[in-house]
Amino acid sequence: MVDPKRSAAASQGDEETFYAQVSGLKRKLYGIAYSYLDHEADALEAVQEAVCKAWMNYGKLKDPSAFQAWLIRILIRCCIDEQKRRKRLLPLNAEREERAAEMISDSRLDLHQAMQRLRPKYRHVLTLKYYQDMTLAEIAKVLDKPEGTVKTWLHQGLKQLRGKMSAGGELYHGK
Repeated sequence: MVDPKRSAAASQGDEETFYAQVSGLKRKLYGIAYSYLDHEADALEAVQEAVCKAWMNYGKLKDPSAFQAWLIRILIRCCIDEQKRRKRLLPLNAEREERAAEMISDSRLDLHQAMQRLRPKYRHVLTLKYYQDMTLAEIAKVLDKPEGTVKTWLHQGLKQLRGKMSAGGELYHGK
């Protein structure tokens, strides 16, 4: 949990307080990054980039109590940027992804592929809810959207995910 007093101090330029807050979130940040990128080194790099961006922009944080959501939002943007970069470098990553796919069980791979085919807004909500165990209120704060919108995206994302998967857990290519 993030201490609002520490958040206020961090936004005022207190480097030790900023470091303490980030240190308390490092496992959560890594988990989020890894769930987006599926690669340890890329996840660590995304966390590092997000923390650097947060430090450089700490003065722009208007609500110190929103430090955690603000930092996670920065991290998600870094992960999305990395995903876009990967798409441009697809031929170079094909071999690495092929090796990773061999290590993942078939049903888990099918779920992963189905998740990747979802619209980003649905994928973000599902990832934060089921991989990071965040509440709808926390997700709404991170994504800077109303809780009702997050609920709708969660429902629609699950509906689309079910449609992309057959009853046996295999990817349905018909849609």
